[in-house]
Amino acid sequence: MDDDAVFLSATRQAELIRTKQASPVELVRAYLDRIDRFDGRLRAFITVTRDAALAAARRAEDAVMHGAPLGPLHGVAFAVKDQFATRGVRTTAGSRILADNVPNHDATAVARLAAAGGILLGKQNLTEFALGGTIEFPFGQPRNPWNTEHDTGGSSAGSGAAVAAALCAVSLGEDTGGSVRTPASWCGVAGHRPTWGLVSRHGAIPLAWSLDAAGPLGRSVEDCALVLSVVAGHDPLDPLTTRRPPPDYRAALSNDVRGLRVGVIRELTSGPETDGEMRDAVLAAVAVLARLGAVVDEVSLPLLPSAGAAFMAVCDSEGAARHLGWLRTRSGDYDRGTRRRLLAAALIPAALVQKAQQARALIRAQLLDALARFDVLLAPTSHRPAPAIAAFTAPITSKTEAAARFFTRRSFTTPAALAGTPALSVPCGFSRSGLPLSLQIIGRRFEDATVLRVGYAYEQATEWHHRRPLLGS
Repeated sequence: MDDDAVFLSATRQAELIRTKQASPVELVRAYLDRIDRFDGRLRAFITVTRDAALAAARRAEDAVMHGAPLGPLHGVAFAVKDQFATRGVRTTAGSRILADNVPNHDATAVARLAAAGGILLGKQNLTEFALGGTIEFPFGQPRNPWNTEHDTGGSSAGSGAAVAAALCAVSLGEDTGGSVRTPASWCGVAGHRPTWGLVSRHGAIPLAWSLDAAGPLGRSVEDCALVLSVVAGHDPLDPLTTRRPPPDYRAALSNDVRGLRVGVIRELTSGPETDGEMRDAVLAAVAVLARLGAVVDEVSLPLLPSAGAAFMAVCDSEGAARHLGWLRTRSGDYDRGTRRRLLAAALIPAALVQKAQQARALIRAQLLDALARFDVLLAPTSHRPAPAIAAFTAPITSKTEAAARFFTRRSFTTPAALAGTPALSVPCGFSRSGLPLSLQIIGRRFEDATVLRVGYAYEQATEWHHRRPLLGS
């Protein structure tokens, strides 16, 4: 298997396997070879399930050769953020505290991927407990395949890097406030945050129960739609999942966006915090959708630049409540960035948490009001391309600088999280320094199919998703 095969979409790989034009065993071996070659630098994986993956690949190949029923992901190599429980395989959440944690069950989403024929390659690196702000990663610093001195985006850091570098076909990440979309944005792949409650979180180590959402990352929107169709739907083990039967998201994809009403969020697209290259790339993407027949207009949502601050007060206080026991008994086992953030959140006065919840309600109302007038809303996924890793440990010298570092980026992805709406990140260009740029598409609750349809139409009209990082040998 050459690099062309491993960079094929998961959807195409499944078709080739089904028609006996590709071997699951050879594909899995090819991915394992790439992990051996490149992951020493990228540190996308915490655990690689080599022997189990090869055994599953041999079973998958036998099933094809004997005409057995095949699932939609049959023979496709996937990996999951190490936040999801995997039976017999350690699940660390990126923390020394859980370094020896070996669950006796699979998370529901992992079980559904395996039941669909997918082959688990391993568990992917993340910021500690999916919180963000990790300074020293216990299992190695994740690095961006486009430039290894730059960040991958938190918290599904390894998931974004692995998909971009073709160390797996697709990945399952988790998005609390942007942790699928930011790695997708900075690593140049597609990443979808589903409607809150669409995908079961049973078996996923939680950060903030009112915000967490499991979602796919892939090299194409079609791959995200395929994975979402597999993992979406009610789970009795997660009473917060919807009872609405999910559609076939892949079958709903279309190049036709004629007549769809598209709102471009002024404050996020053309605001002072948005990098000029990012703004220009997003506006060029908007023009592509207009040429495809979408009805485009600008919309002002003035509360959205405050979303990052409101999100951190809500998310971090929920996280701190969950971690109080370990903070009391094992505080020294946390990364110092995680410990500092959780301890600070534990001291937030109840009155301020309530103010943040009120701000959340106002932001949600403003977003949902706009979505009553538009089918989707567009903005950059991030205000800039991936920053250098060193930028995250540089000293902070003022309150203004602190607010910019902690709140600005999050104000681009957290509005959808605060409102519980679906949002998709797709590549829309590259900076002059060769780093990916990205478009974010936000839709109405449970209208994930529309969000994916718009992303697919844009993707099919452009070539950005075909680019590959140059990793050497």
